[in-house]
Amino acid sequence: YALQAFNLGFKGHIISFEPVSSTFFNLEKKVIKNKNWSAFNYGLGSKNEELEIHLSKNTYSSSLLDILPSHVKSAPESKIVGNEKVSIKSLDTIYSNLVAETDIVLLKIDVQGFEKNVLDGATVSLKKIKGIQIEMSIEELYKGEMLYIDVINVLKSFGFNLHSLENGFFDEESGKLLQVDGLFFRD
Repeated sequence: YALQAFNLGFKGHIISFEPVSSTFFNLEKKVIKNKNWSAFNYGLGSKNEELEIHLSKNTYSSSLLDILPSHVKSAPESKIVGNEKVSIKSLDTIYSNLVAETDIVLLKIDVQGFEKNVLDGATVSLKKIKGIQIEMSIEELYKGEMLYIDVINVLKSFGFNLHSLENGFFDEESGKLLQVDGLFFRD
């Protein structure tokens, strides 16, 4: 995502959060080449804590929540192959150390079902953020995740309005759309 933004001409600063050690190691190799990009080896959630993340075979489906059989059926490479203890921080506890009051911030949330936790830990920060791009599930793929309609309502309560949707993950066998990215802005 960051590389694509820079390739399209974005000149601002990007901050990435990655809790999985092997994925962070690969991310760090890319970040070091760009002075406008920084990365931190922790994830975002509702509070500062250590949690166990379920590592998927494809790496990008790794989640702090249990992956449901319907997800693995739709994407066999998302099956869990291990676990790792990771550090989690709330956005509210780190935001002012990373972002200036005058910065215009777009927050991208792609946390495999952990969206509610990230939003719960960002109630103060969200008031300072201009836009949010967030992955939203149409049907439950991770046990206990918040579905798209609830994400829309929570963000609406913080003054964000849905501006567009982008197709995401779908079941290749049935063609059913399972996830979308929503782009929200304050009006």
